[in-house]
Amino acid sequence: MHDRSHVKNRLKRIEGQVRGIARMVEEERYCIDVLTQVRAARAALARVEAALLKDHLHHCIEGAIVSGDASEQRKKAAELLELLGASEK
Repeated sequence: MHDRSHVKNRLKRIEGQVRGIARMVEEERYCIDVLTQVRAARAALARVEAALLKDHLHHCIEGAIVSGDASEQRKKAAELLELLGASEK
């Protein structure tokens, strides 16, 4: 990834969200309020994941395709398939 600053910033915000959720649990806040914040944090992580995946596709996989190296292309495709398969378990 060329510029990870936007991902780092998002992760710092998510870190703050998770600390806030922990505080809400400690304070025994209403369950629906806590769950709402958990869902928001999960959605934010999903956006980070999507950004990282997009970057991987644009740089790593595209680079393997452009290189013409069939072995590297298979390797990058296998990595992605393994990741996506692991996320479905």
